[in-house]
Amino acid sequence: QTCALPIWMLIEINADHPEPRKVQRAVDALESGEVIGYPTDTVYGLGCDLFNRKAIDRLYAIKQMPRTHELAFICCDLSHIAEYAIVEKREYRILRHYLPGPYCFILEATRQVPKLVQSRRKTVGIRIPKSAVICAVVRELGRPIISTTAQKPGMGVHVDAREIDDDFSGLGLVLDSGAG
Repeated sequence: QTCALPIWMLIEINADHPEPRKVQRAVDALESGEVIGYPTDTVYGLGCDLFNRKAIDRLYAIKQMPRTHELAFICCDLSHIAEYAIVEKREYRILRHYLPGPYCFILEATRQVPKLVQSRRKTVGIRIPKSAVICAVVRELGRPIISTTAQKPGMGVHVDAREIDDDFSGLGLVLDSGAG
């Protein structure tokens, strides 16, 4: 099977030790308002800069989701979460036990979170995946990325970066750390 993505869009990256220059290419794409594809600890995801409204609009369009569909975002560690969600001692103990991992926690949003991505209840979904690749990107970017599963309604999820372009056009780049 051949890859439909142009060679410059599909970037092979080491899953355990992401190369800094490849991480920087993803950060550059995010900072320029692009939507990227990337591995998480479960499947591939699509995401953009939390603070770029046009990129968020593009993410909704690429995924063909209604604006009512709420999106989670990815932080790089527990201290990062505290900037964007109110975390009391009880919640912190739970988060520390389960993260990083394949979980999304719904927490009360802080004022740092753009209203565009808050629920009506002023909550946000937050993840810290056990993926060195996306955590390195978020750490280098210095702020969370909005995240959604690389899946269209009624279709399977993507566990191989080379499949993403079959369903999603308009991505700035895809980080490929191998099939999950």
